[in-house]
Amino acid sequence: MVVEAVPEGKYADVDGDITMHYHDVGAAVRGVVLFIHGSGPGASGWSNFRGNYPFLVEHGYRAIVPDTMGYGYSTKPEAGTFTLDDVAAQYKALLDALGVKRATLVGNSQGGAIAITMALNYPEMIEKLVLMAPGALEKRDTYMEMEGIKTMIRVLYKEGISKETMRKVFSLQLHDTSKVTDEVIEERYQVALTQHKDNIARIQVTNQEDRLSDIECPVLCFWGADDKFCPPTGASKIASRCANARTMLISSCGHWVMVEYPKLFNELTLKFLNDDLG
Repeated sequence: MVVEAVPEGKYADVDGDITMHYHDVGAAVRGVVLFIHGSGPGASGWSNFRGNYPFLVEHGYRAIVPDTMGYGYSTKPEAGTFTLDDVAAQYKALLDALGVKRATLVGNSQGGAIAITMALNYPEMIEKLVLMAPGALEKRDTYMEMEGIKTMIRVLYKEGISKETMRKVFSLQLHDTSKVTDEVIEERYQVALTQHKDNIARIQVTNQEDRLSDIECPVLCFWGADDKFCPPTGASKIASRCANARTMLISSCGHWVMVEYPKLFNELTLKFLNDDLG
């Protein structure tokens, strides 16, 4: 099925039968940045970060923006489960295929959990981490009690995917619901139609909070105070357990800091990449 609302890029084989779709833009004058998106209906790398990666490209960075297995144009397995280690290995395989020896990772939600796993498993490859409300910092039951997660599960397994139900989910992603435009819903809806309804359970996200102290690279973390998907208490875990972390808790902001406050996110991320946060 052609997802007309989302541009198509390139493909790489990363794990047996798994092919990963990605966009690769810019020259690595200052370095390479790998963007890892979150989960949920209609998610894809381009959709999550289209307002962010061009800014870094303009300032001398090469941006690699893939679709995680099961999302966007990447392979969508119909059976089986995968661990965070499995998915992290697929992302490493993508970097290997592109000849990238070292990169900064930008990950939100489930993508943040994958980024953390990569930093733990492949520390020699990871220069820095930029996290936005990363998952895998709580027990599963804690996430299942969040309003956004409960709504998403209800839509996927009971109400079904429609533009109306998609709007229910995405209105909880943002504090400012005016940003949930018809264009956003159409784009996400088209992608969601290509996904399996049990896709969200395909990747098993386990709690990694006890391993945060093992992260060696510098970390910049953003979190919306009104996040209805990942508890904002995770921000203090990043700040207290990562040896070299700066964490920002943002008022009047939901789960998508990079969408609600793109200027803040883009400029602070650039300063962090340039070693200029002070």
